[in-house]
Amino acid sequence: MIETIAWTGSAVRLLDQTRLPVEQVYMEITDERQMWDAIKRLCIRGAPAIGVAAAFGVYLGVRHDESDELEAFDRRLDAVCDYLATSRPTAVNLFWALDRMRRVSAETRKQGSRTEEQMVVKIKARLLAEALSMLEEDVAVCRAIGEHGLKLLEETVGAQGEADAPTGILTHCNAGSLATVKYGTATAPIYLGAERGRRFHVFADETRPLLQGGRITAFELHAAGIPTTVICDNMAATVMSRRKVRAVIVGTDRVAANGDVANKIGTLGVAVLARHFGIPFFVAAPTSSIDLALADGSAIPIEERDRAEVACGLGRQTVPDGVDVFNPAFDVTPADLVTAIITEKGVLRPPYGAALRAACGAA
Repeated sequence: MIETIAWTGSAVRLLDQTRLPVEQVYMEITDERQMWDAIKRLCIRGAPAIGVAAAFGVYLGVRHDESDELEAFDRRLDAVCDYLATSRPTAVNLFWALDRMRRVSAETRKQGSRTEEQMVVKIKARLLAEALSMLEEDVAVCRAIGEHGLKLLEETVGAQGEADAPTGILTHCNAGSLATVKYGTATAPIYLGAERGRRFHVFADETRPLLQGGRITAFELHAAGIPTTVICDNMAATVMSRRKVRAVIVGTDRVAANGDVANKIGTLGVAVLARHFGIPFFVAAPTSSIDLALADGSAIPIEERDRAEVACGLGRQTVPDGVDVFNPAFDVTPADLVTAIITEKGVLRPPYGAALRAACGAA
């Protein structure tokens, strides 16, 4: 699979996803400001990948700090974490990763050391180790989501082999390998199924205004040999009405405690259509995307992006000067439209409250 993010030993190597599908260009990120910019400009995107990138961003931001006193180092660490937190507000994985790095620092301090200077060195080493650990964990989490998701597909829409027609799956935006370290979330069952001889045909919503489905999902699936058809977002109803798809699988940037899910703008419309046509609507979500602190989706912060993404989104101006543009990056799909949530811990079904708490190990 195409590599999304890697540690070179001195820098973070990221695939610049703004250049897809025409160019496959990698960036070398060496400090927290470059990482903030890469997250903000969507060079790296997708909630799980953003979380891993932010963890590395924390380490990059403190690795050259010359503080020999813990108090000064702590101020620097907090400043870096607070700065990275301003890059994008909706993906909870970003804040989960930053909190995890802060905890690592606090826990390392409890271990003690001969001098404060030695403790600072030890904390830096632990921060790098934690970021590398998150890199490895993401691969395992996505593969587990794939295992559970593939079994769910076999139970709900049937298992098909080489002699049968491929199973049609519709997805929205990109929750594939390029939104994670490997495998993806929504695409993980497809990749694992393909490894085992299952045949899928993916209908990828173009996903306006930034076309992540057409530019990124189609790019990675085609590279992996998965038959893929790109459709404009407003064609999903026609594809469903013609029974070309058997299930919808999307990712998510945040799941509220009641099962409401935030995902790329347009997901809500897809869920409504799926309910109308009797097609199961599945959400693939690592537990790091579950936010039990929010009672429901109305509290999820929705990022609003620049007017130009809509008004000049196709290489030339498409909206008259002086006309307003509304450009939310995400919408919220209510839990009652979600057939099941696929996590690395298993498949969760409604009502979601207790199931989400159990998956997160919360009382």
